[in-house]
Formats: sequence, structure tokens, C-alpha cells
Amino acid sequence: MWNELNAGISLENPGGSSPERLPQPAVVVSVEAGSIGEELGFQPGDRLLSINGVRPRDLIDFQMLVGEEDLRLEVEDPAGEVHVIELEKDADDGLGLAFSEALFDGLRQCNNRCPFCFIDQQPPGHRRSLYLKDDDYRLSFLYGSYLTLTNLSAADWQRIEAQRLSPLYVSVHATDPELRSRLLVNPRAALLLDQLRWFAERRLQIHAQVVVCPGVNDGEALGRTLQDLAAFAEGDWPTVLSTAVVPVGLTRFRPANDNLVPVDQAAAIAAISQVEALQEAFQSRLGSRFAWLADEWYLIAGLPLPPRTDYEDLPQRENGVGSIRGFLEELDQATAQLPNSLAVPQRLSWVVGAVVAGALEPVLARLNRVEGLDLRLYGLPSPYWGQDLVVTGLLTGADLIQGLQGRDLGEKLLLPKLMLRQGESVFLDDMTLEQLQAQLPVPIQPIGSAEELVAVCIRSTHGLA
Repeated sequence: MWNELNAGISLENPGGSSPERLPQPAVVVSVEAGSIGEELGFQPGDRLLSINGVRPRDLIDFQMLVGEEDLRLEVEDPAGEVHVIELEKDADDGLGLAFSEALFDGLRQCNNRCPFCFIDQQPPGHRRSLYLKDDDYRLSFLYGSYLTLTNLSAADWQRIEAQRLSPLYVSVHATDPELRSRLLVNPRAALLLDQLRWFAERRLQIHAQVVVCPGVNDGEALGRTLQDLAAFAEGDWPTVLSTAVVPVGLTRFRPANDNLVPVDQAAAIAAISQVEALQEAFQSRLGSRFAWLADEWYLIAGLPLPPRTDYEDLPQRENGVGSIRGFLEELDQATAQLPNSLAVPQRLSWVVGAVVAGALEPVLARLNRVEGLDLRLYGLPSPYWGQDLVVTGLLTGADLIQGLQGRDLGEKLLLPKLMLRQGESVFLDDMTLEQLQAQLPVPIQPIGSAEELVAVCIRSTHGLA
């Protein structure tokens, strides 16, 4: 049924795989209530050894393998006892299992040495996961993380084609072969245009991003890159679906003598002028603006964000393109029907990155027109990273302590959840939410959405996470 190329590693004939190359069993961390998995007796800590004699390499394999109607599962419980379970189900029924990792055979790490790599711009001594250089095509397919395509083996390319792993998210930075090789410090980076043609021939798709380093890949080089990518966006089945243009982020921990300079107001204005002119041409030619600037460009330039309609269906929102405009739209909806006053007055504070604070002022004023509500907005820089204009998600616990101590925080501090590691209460500097709470005089409430923010402000239970 399944072979090694299509899904997983056969345990009967592993195709020459040595034992150390065999994927680790998938460890169950939760079982959905009412699911087939719960009915079968799965519990957290169980290890899935095989599905129909095949050990999945990752969550992609797992999802494909459990798509069969007849399953034979081999499972090891926490006590080490192995159970064999046979079942019949509908092809589209899942098992309701969640695993500790998405990759069961390990992370494919980056083999580039980009001078602007954020991983290399961090101080030593923090949790190991902060230093892992993810360049794994499977995480790109599953979660939209960006990869460079420089570390793929022939088997990886074959699997992408066989399993139709599309769209992927590709860090381009430049299409000129020499320039891209220099940016990534990797000769394999020069193969990008050939790789894009490979995707096109197989009707597979990507989203692209370009991290712009002033004086390196901006100006004429940026124009060529966007035009080259747009050539793959034509026709009824475009290969490149969208492109994000992102300003380079530099911290005080970056390597010495990297010859990089941060984006300043003049560079931001120049990039906006260049890309917006190209957007008009792309709109006429492709029926889409195709390339979008990250919100930071406009905030650094001191210019208003484009209207929501300019971002079309927000294809690069998770990359900071239109994310603030989208959040403002959600805030507009959440504040459309505010009460005239609060039955019980309250004083609150809300903390964000300095670069976005100005864009939130109109919403702040609207909320503060509710009688009895006093909401104070604090837009903080990041001494930790050495950035005066920082996005909210990069603020650390140390930044919050330094920026908020001694300020009037009211009765409660509203903290965007995107400052914290997903699923955990830990900041990028490894400070925990509990440690921060011990340093501040008011309770902290993490906020995950515009609706939740407004609900807390007006003490509504509607929409609370």
C-alpha cells in the first residue's frame, strides 16, 4: 500500500535504513474526547510504533496513513507493553491524537550562514529550542515556516512531489544567483530559479519572502527579485502565490563586522515607494498586488498603513504583512457597540511594542470614551535586543520589567499572548510569566485577540478565551 517514498518507513523492509535512522515512535500527549482514539483506549504517554506495518516519519505521514479505512496499529503503552489494534473506519475519520512533536525523525536544520539570521543574533545560555535553525520543508508545509531549499536531498524532492506538499514557504531574499549565494553563504543557494521551475513543472506552489538588507539586496536587486518572482505568478496556476518584503531585524548580539545596517526612515520610505509602484504593475498584469510590504516598513517610515482591501486575502499575515491592519479591523468590529459607561469603573494598562503603539492610538481613544474606563497604552522599546522600534512579539520579560516599573499600571496589565512561547508562559529571554508577575504590582492577564481585549475592558464575558 504505502512505500518509503510515499509515507513512512516500512518495518518489514526499511529500504536499507539502519536502526539509528528509523524514526522514533510518535508519543501521544493528548486524546480528543469522543474520538476514535479515546474509544480505542489511547492515553497520553502511549507510543505509536506503526500503522499497517509502517512507521511514520512525521505528522504528514501519520495523516496520510490513517486515511486508510482498514488500520492495524502497533502501540506501546507507558509500561512497555505492546498492543496490536485492528479497526475499520471511514477514510476521512481521524484518530483524535496529538503528539509531542510534529517530526518523529528529527528536525532538518539550516546549512546556511546568513549574517542576518536571527538565531545567531541571540545571547547564549537560553533554552535549546531558541538556537535550532529550522529549515525543514515539512514544518513549512504544516505550519508555514520559511525554508531556503538549500538542504533538500533527492529523496526530499521526490517526496514533495509524491505527497504534493504544497504550498511551501520559501525564503528567497534575492533571485540573482551570485547575490543569493552571498547572502546565504551557500553555493547551493544559486539554484533557486531552477528550483522554482521545478515547482512550476509539477504544478506545486510556494509563498515567498524577501528579507531586505539596506545596501545589499534592496534597490535594483529588490526590483529584479520581485520581477523574477512575478514571472512565476502568471497563468491559471501560479507557482508563486505571494511575496512578503520584510525589513532585516538586527540585534545588539549580532556578529561583529557583519556589514549590515538597520532599516531607517529613509530606507523605509524608499522601499515603500519602490514596491508600491511595482504593486500597480502587478495588479494590472496579474490581477493581484502579489508583493506586499511588512507593516514595519510603514511604521518605521511614519506613514499610514494601507487600507485593509490592499492586502486582499492577507496571504502573508503570519509574516507581519497586514497583521496590524487585520488586528485594527478586528478591533473596529469588537468596538462597534460599546456601552456608554461601566457599572464598575476600572483602570487598566496595555503593553505593546514601540513600533505599533501609534497605530493603536485611535482605538485607545475610542475605548476611553466609555465612561468609567481608563485604559493606558505603553509602547515599549527593547533594551534586551537593542531595538528602539520593536514589534510586540519580540518584547522580553526583562524589557517589560525595565519599561513598566514605576509606571501607573492601574488595576491590571493586559499582555498580548504573542510575547509568550506558544502553549507556554515563557518569554524569549526565558523569563516566565510568574517571574514577571512577581516584579510587577498588578495582576497580569494575557490577551489573545481583539475581541478578548475589548471584553476585558468592558468586563464582558462574551468572547473571553
